Amino acid sequence: MKFYNCMLLLSLVLCVSAQNWFTDAGSFIRDAYRGAEDMWRAYSDMREANYKNSDKYFHARGNYDAAQRGPGGKWAAEVISDAREGWQSDVSGRGDEDTRQDQEANAWGRSGGDPNRYRPEGLPSKY
Repeated sequence: MKFYNCMLLLSLVLCVSAQNWFTDAGSFIRDAYRGAEDMWRAYSDMREANYKNSDKYFHARGNYDAAQRGPGGKWAAEVISDAREGWQSDVSGRGDEDTRQDQEANAWGRSGGDPNRYRPEGLPSKY
């Protein structure tokens, strides 16, 4: 009987204190999902623009937009960027310097830096 009373008391304590945890976890997941959408939008825009030397701008913009969503968006941006750069550096043949520059643009955007720092001259204002 003592075991059941302890379990009941523990359950009540956890339920009362877990309310914020569930809310926070839900917000994190929502932000991560929306951040992934921001990253996809930046990638799609980059492909659509097909504009010379715009790669770093779209890296910074995608990470910036995602990070503005909150901790979940920032996390998603970092995971997606690191995975993409890890894969790209292995198969693209662009080299370590390009990967380093991409990661610099990614970090700049995630930290709240203005993506226009990397915007190439002449890129249509649509982007």
